Amino acid sequence: MPCSPDQRSAALSVLTNPPDNRLLTEVNSCVHCGLCAESCMYYLATRDEKFIPARKVELVSALHRRYCTAGGRILPWLTGARELDDAAVGEMTDLFFGACTGCGRCTLHCSIGVDIAYLVRTGRTMLSRMGNVPATLQSTITAALQTGNNMGIPAGEFTDTLSWLQDELRDEVGDPAAEIPLDQPGRRLLYTLNPREPKFFPLSISAMAKIFYAAGESWTLSTRMYDVTNYAFFSGNGDEAAVIARRLYEETGILGAQRCVLAECGHGSRAFRWEGPNYLKTPYPFEVLTSVELLAEYIRDGRIKLDSGRNTELVTLHDPCNLVRMGGIVAEQRYVLNHAVKNFVEMTPHGIDNFCCGGGGGQLAMSEYADRRMKIAEIKAEQIRRTGAAVVVTPCHNCVDQLMQIENRFKLGVKIRTLGEIVADALILD
Repeated sequence: MPCSPDQRSAALSVLTNPPDNRLLTEVNSCVHCGLCAESCMYYLATRDEKFIPARKVELVSALHRRYCTAGGRILPWLTGARELDDAAVGEMTDLFFGACTGCGRCTLHCSIGVDIAYLVRTGRTMLSRMGNVPATLQSTITAALQTGNNMGIPAGEFTDTLSWLQDELRDEVGDPAAEIPLDQPGRRLLYTLNPREPKFFPLSISAMAKIFYAAGESWTLSTRMYDVTNYAFFSGNGDEAAVIARRLYEETGILGAQRCVLAECGHGSRAFRWEGPNYLKTPYPFEVLTSVELLAEYIRDGRIKLDSGRNTELVTLHDPCNLVRMGGIVAEQRYVLNHAVKNFVEMTPHGIDNFCCGGGGGQLAMSEYADRRMKIAEIKAEQIRRTGAAVVVTPCHNCVDQLMQIENRFKLGVKIRTLGEIVADALILD
């Protein structure tokens, strides 16, 4: 999409006026060793050299040389500097949006420690300022900005769903006082949801409500702001990301919750917990934690009791990139599974070295790149197949969606479950 001179100038300001010296360090550190190639699913699945992560680094670096160094301004052809012209914009869009899940595996394996994922986000920020965010991704962000959730679910539909889920919860636990509380001030924790839960996967909400009931938790949902996701984190538009983050920040304060618990969503947990204070330029006056950590806490503190014999099928675990590699939550989900299931097997590789599901970085929202997304999914499908597992658990609804598509495409014969669902199935109710 052609951009105006003002948009191009705004994009270049990302390079010429950075907030600190981080960008200068990253664009000048790559030694072109190529180790990142074998870390990238796009390169491994296609063997196309244009997908090597170092190529993405060089694209940002070449633009930086052209506009931020004397040599690049005077002798661009000698320094490998590059103009921000239509060809460059097209290549940036294709590589930064269409060929990266932001998984950070290349960064983990970089011999120098270049934060390649950061440079891709820098490129996406430039594209955002030029109005070159893929339309399908931007429509998801726009829905969140305009309606308060990324699926545009009307408030009445949301509360109706929760009402019948509450009725089912009462029947299941045999207690007419069991509740799914809404907009209750002064509760200990505010719980969030991925909008795909009330829209398509309501049993995930039931699972967590059952766990909260068993733990005797003081909790509430908000009808005004429950969306844990922040797709502007993927687009690189910091202003829009800040608007979304501020809504959850303010709602937690309005309700007076001591803890904001982020539902099973890798990027949502990262965008609010780690990036949010940077977007808002303020620390949080309340505790932020993920539901994964909360489940481990409940088990460790004896607030819930589990019978692993209720989950006897062989289970494997998919580690969401933003939760694990980028968020440092590695042991907690394994602690939970070791208490909730009888038979658990790891993928190879796993933990911080695990492969992305293929749907991260906004890929699931960008239908423009669906064929590529399912091509790289072959790697995850083979990982799952080698485990011999009957159930794949992942603490991320974005990953659940992608894994369900992988199951459908590659006929793996596995069930895809969230961590909360597995725990709820193993619950012993007094």
